[in-house]
Amino acid sequence: MLPLAQALVTEPVQIFFIVLAIILLAPVLLNKLKVPHIIGMIVAGVVAGPFGFNILDNDSSFEIFGKVGLLYLMFLAGLEIDMYHLRLNLRKGLVFGILTLLIPLFLGIFTSVCILQLDWTTSMLLGAMYASHTLLSYPVAARFGITKAPAVLIAIVGTIIAVIGALLVLAATVSIRQEGYFNVSAIALLMGRLVVWVVLLLYLYPRVTRYFFKKYNDKVTQYVFVLTLVFLAACSAQAIGLEPVLGAFFAGLLLNRYIPMGSPLMSSIEFVGNALFIPYFLISVGMMINVRVFGDCDTLLIASVMLVVALAGKWLPAFIAQKIYKLDSYSRNVMFGLTAAHTAVALAVVSVGYRLDMFDERILNSTIAVILVTCAIAPILTSSSASKLKVKMVEEEGNDDALKHVRTNNTLIAVSNPILAPSVVELALLMRNTRGKHEFYALHVRNDNTAASKQLSRNSLEAACKAAAAADINMSTLDRYDLNTVTGVLNAIEERDITEVILGMHRRTTVIDSFFGSKTEQLLRSTSKMVMIVRCFIPVNTITRVVVWIPEGAQYETGFSRWVRAVSRLTRQIGCRVIFCCRAEIQPLIRGVIYTENYGIRCEFRTTDGWDDFILLSNQVLDDDLFVVIGARPQSVSYHAEMSELPNFLQRYYSRNNIAMIYPEQFGEAPVLTSFTDPLSSDISSQISPLLLRLKTYWRKALRVIKL
Repeated sequence: MLPLAQALVTEPVQIFFIVLAIILLAPVLLNKLKVPHIIGMIVAGVVAGPFGFNILDNDSSFEIFGKVGLLYLMFLAGLEIDMYHLRLNLRKGLVFGILTLLIPLFLGIFTSVCILQLDWTTSMLLGAMYASHTLLSYPVAARFGITKAPAVLIAIVGTIIAVIGALLVLAATVSIRQEGYFNVSAIALLMGRLVVWVVLLLYLYPRVTRYFFKKYNDKVTQYVFVLTLVFLAACSAQAIGLEPVLGAFFAGLLLNRYIPMGSPLMSSIEFVGNALFIPYFLISVGMMINVRVFGDCDTLLIASVMLVVALAGKWLPAFIAQKIYKLDSYSRNVMFGLTAAHTAVALAVVSVGYRLDMFDERILNSTIAVILVTCAIAPILTSSSASKLKVKMVEEEGNDDALKHVRTNNTLIAVSNPILAPSVVELALLMRNTRGKHEFYALHVRNDNTAASKQLSRNSLEAACKAAAAADINMSTLDRYDLNTVTGVLNAIEERDITEVILGMHRRTTVIDSFFGSKTEQLLRSTSKMVMIVRCFIPVNTITRVVVWIPEGAQYETGFSRWVRAVSRLTRQIGCRVIFCCRAEIQPLIRGVIYTENYGIRCEFRTTDGWDDFILLSNQVLDDDLFVVIGARPQSVSYHAEMSELPNFLQRYYSRNNIAMIYPEQFGEAPVLTSFTDPLSSDISSQISPLLLRLKTYWRKALRVIKL
């Protein structure tokens, strides 16, 4: 049945206004009915579309924004995937992908030939339609926080296999239809183009992205750059005979590690997608659905058969995978819910068949009916199962020792100027603990009350707040006037119950001035909290490795587990590899912390034996690495006389590297600062003179020479 001749609203501006009103009001109204947002958007599209009340004209804006929204959805799916856990579940995903491709394919061919009385080529085409699916319900899984669950990752890998396989079957079917025989060379040529395309993107995208992010720090420019790469991948995939959605998804996988979760850029991408593009796509899907096809008995019968085949073809692979890998019923239902929806690829397949006169309008309308029902069922099933799976995951985590470490974290970020503030804030956000409550404070200490100093303070704090707000983090600001910078920092630590302090040092200052100056020494002597001092020449998300140097006895410090967790969280967010350089007895303890917290990061261990290895390591630390040095306060259990040479070593061998100095948390209360200029020590024993430490170092070196 044809739609009405003329829509009520045809003006582009008015159409856009009504779409925005639907995006705003539909979730609010349908929330009371417990209807998922995805279904709400699709239903709104059906009501307002040409087959509903014909309110909106299905103009070119829906075609453009609809396709963009679909590509955006697939890009986000690839971007939000935890690559480490994806690799862990890769084999399971491949098995599930083969099952979810072959079972609906053969089931579709059998029912089409035996029940619908179609020829073999048409049956193969419908089989490809059954085999394909779209991750329409992925936002539901993301909203419940189960994107790292094995069931979700298995379904994602299965989607890749199923989509590629369905497209190959489509190409083979078209070849048979047009040429009268199966053209093996055409399929081989398509596979060859696919391999070349994958290799080119694997080589070019990481290098171009790393160069661009180093060159341009502006978030708007980075956002436009990312979208350019996404649509370049989509266009190139279409050019070689694949679906654009595959290109967008692959771009998300490639850009995954350069756009950490919780970063300002990631927040911008999610905001624009969820606010505009993805809802536009869902509304456009609803506008294509003709609910009037259910009035035709023949069409209704065909649609019923196709619907049973479509649902059974996706439920059986999920059931078999559940039995093979001993998963629970919630995981099975999540896999089924993620793979049950047929949208983009299904429409592409049936459109090709209809254009080639392989079937009539009844099959086309029945396919639309299948899309309608599966798009309605998939999010609802995913939502109900995801909530139960999340509860189970939380209960399992609650049995671990990881939750014993959960406590309130208050991070103080000392900012000195508006240029360095965003990078330091971004680093702090990537290291934050997502378990429990975490508060952030930006502090600027000024030594005078002039207008210029006040303006610098305002600009620095505004830059810090802006960087935090871009990542949807609320940050409190502290503008403090104090004659001594260290005193201002210490007072803020006491007033806000700070657990860790992060300082950013200017890139032009020397290592000695930045990390071992008088102010740093005063701060370390006067607080027992974890202090981290950072100097980074490149954006944090472009770091390729984190290399951590750990001194002897570091495992005995009170804050050992805290800094291990902080480094692990940073590594997980960036998606890079971490290398721990330490003695053999420390390595099992680090592994224990990482395993207990279930960070799932790629880590390596290199056994070291003294400070000679510290110097040799300089040849292995690259410009794109972050070199983390675990320091120690004088009189602490991990402090050694050799550490007096650390400033000179860093200045001589690591002056051009990205460096982070971490001083672990100490046991007990810090000494009281009694002087504006230099706090007095309240330790039981007086501090060792630096000259004496230097003499001890020379004496130890002399003994080594004598022994040789």
